[in-house]
Amino acid sequence: MVALAGFLACMVDGSLGMGFGPTSSTILLGTGMSPVSVSATVNIAKVATGVVGGLPHWRFGNVDRRLAVRMAVPGMVGALVGVTVLRSIDASALRPLLATMLIVVALRILFRFRRSNQAVQTQCSPEEVSLRGVGAAGFAGGVTNGLIGAWGPVVTPVLLHKGLSARYTVGSVNAAEVAVAVISVGSLFGAIQGGDVEVGILVAMLIGGVAAAPLAALLARRLPQQKMGIAVAGLLLFTNVRELAGWFGLG
Repeated sequence: MVALAGFLACMVDGSLGMGFGPTSSTILLGTGMSPVSVSATVNIAKVATGVVGGLPHWRFGNVDRRLAVRMAVPGMVGALVGVTVLRSIDASALRPLLATMLIVVALRILFRFRRSNQAVQTQCSPEEVSLRGVGAAGFAGGVTNGLIGAWGPVVTPVLLHKGLSARYTVGSVNAAEVAVAVISVGSLFGAIQGGDVEVGILVAMLIGGVAAAPLAALLARRLPQQKMGIAVAGLLLFTNVRELAGWFGLG
């Protein structure tokens, strides 16, 4: 199940440029893992996959350093806030909150891919777009990343809405995400030392992610992104609405 979570999460992220954290968090929470353990596991996996996946972006010049730093600094602060909330609230009370946040992220992804023309890539360079509001988006993305591993669905739509080309958007968002994930992992170090993160589970997720990487690259070229985005949003909505229904005793 954990390897499947890594596989599906990497498939989603590699095809859409977003969704690794929400997809893997949804699956892992569904297995009964604690929210702290899920966040730590997902963020460790994001550091590893982010470094491997980000190297080609650096090599091909897809990362704008100024933009990445503009997102990463407030994102790291937001990650500290998110992790603090995660460790301060009882797990049983936190699960419906996390499910609600994942539903919001699902609606965000659905809104992003609601029309076929959303897949049209804009061509503005970082120098041609306004960076106003990028820091706030980075902070919000950091908070949700610390809680449920959701960074891309919060930050990516903001940059695309500003007209930034998909090339610079995906590259810069991925570069900043690594720094935010590192801070999230560092903040959860106590949980990691305490044994909340099982090495076997983490290795299984990484194996699943590595296995999915080449197939995700192929799907990114072959499958319509609009349909993929809607399918991912539907998966997140179905799973987390079911979680909330169980919490409120609706069956």
